[in-house]
Amino acid sequence: MTRLFGTDGVRGLANASLTAELALDLSVCAAHVLADRGEFEGHRPLAVVGRDTRISGQFLEAAVVAGLASAGVDVLLLGVLPTPGVAYMTERLDADLGVMLSASHNPMPDNGIKFLARGGHKLDDAIEIAIERRMGEPWDRPTGGDVGRVRVYDSAVQEYAAHLESTITHPLVGLKVVLDCAEGAAHAAGPRALEDAGATVIAIHADPDGLNINDDCGSTHMGSLQAAVVEHGAHAGFALDGDADRCLAVDADGNIVDGDQILAILSLSLLEQGRLAKDTVVATVMSNLGFVQAMRAHDVGVRQTKVGDRYVLEAMKVSGYSLGGEQSGHVILSDHATTGDGILTTLHVMERMATTGKSLAELASVMTRLPQVLINVSGVDKSRTDEDAVLAAAVAEEEAALGERGRILLRPSGTEPIVRVMVEAPTQDEAQGVASRLADVVERQLAL
Repeated sequence: MTRLFGTDGVRGLANASLTAELALDLSVCAAHVLADRGEFEGHRPLAVVGRDTRISGQFLEAAVVAGLASAGVDVLLLGVLPTPGVAYMTERLDADLGVMLSASHNPMPDNGIKFLARGGHKLDDAIEIAIERRMGEPWDRPTGGDVGRVRVYDSAVQEYAAHLESTITHPLVGLKVVLDCAEGAAHAAGPRALEDAGATVIAIHADPDGLNINDDCGSTHMGSLQAAVVEHGAHAGFALDGDADRCLAVDADGNIVDGDQILAILSLSLLEQGRLAKDTVVATVMSNLGFVQAMRAHDVGVRQTKVGDRYVLEAMKVSGYSLGGEQSGHVILSDHATTGDGILTTLHVMERMATTGKSLAELASVMTRLPQVLINVSGVDKSRTDEDAVLAAAVAEEEAALGERGRILLRPSGTEPIVRVMVEAPTQDEAQGVASRLADVVERQLAL
């Protein structure tokens, strides 16, 4: 059976591969699986449903609600809210299930359905598989008073913003920030949380029309934020993505501060406060070597996982770590959230600026990013990446030449016949040279 669930829920082109019928069936099956597991025992089941600003979210929301209510689940409609906001409200309202309709940073025509378990945590893989297996099965439908009730819950933005503001202890008075809301789910909650914390906020791309989400804005298009920070003389800028589960930053001079640098800033902040669990931060194998070196210099351990925030989160949960993230800007502060949260990250970076009196550029300078070159070699047999002796010898030779000055990573794509060759070195030219030589070997040795 072809899997419906990917690494971040079910995604596809809305009204093409991701239809109202599919959304309804998934919701019915999710209710059945949770009921069979005893999750609804002794009470009327409750779900909360939120969405981002895509126009397709409206009909998908209606389909999800119809599915859940027809299966006997009461539903609270949260409206437009970031993914981490839906996770928070799932926990706050003691709901049995949370549903977020979003395709995150994907283009507007796409959409997605993400289910969250009680407490706001991602569903286990086993539950997702069980949901898929029950698609299309006949079932006994409740009638009369046993069908679900549907109500609008209109204070979700206020409650979520208040929660975010409560996580910092030092006001942000005196700091001016530009917040790029990506015409997405955080256009209301983001500015509100920062203003409540005392910051002067200039919100850009905060006028969604259902069509413009992620359109040349947000964390995947940083140019307008860089210009706005310089234009307004702001202390910093932060760019969210469509569902606001991640962010990237810009310093006062318009320079981009990436997820590794943000993670370094927050690692040292938590370390000083004695709140960095096991003095360790979780990152992925794609984190810049400069990040690892900076953490080592401050006696902070780095636990590295496969690429993907789900793997970061799994490592954090298993070992009890309090901070993890990715270069792309997914940052998980587990003391306050069950998922990456761009607004939360923004608040805590700004609090670090406020408490230290340092600029974002000064804080980010704790690490020096090594030049990084990534070459995607397509049309190859990626399954032989770790088996080819000639390729292994070429990698070993280049690694010996780099020593501790750099790093090489060969990573087969999870979805395409591609091998990604990533090289970090002290200079751009050296990194490019190593990457190009190894890409040639990959192309020659793994040719289909």
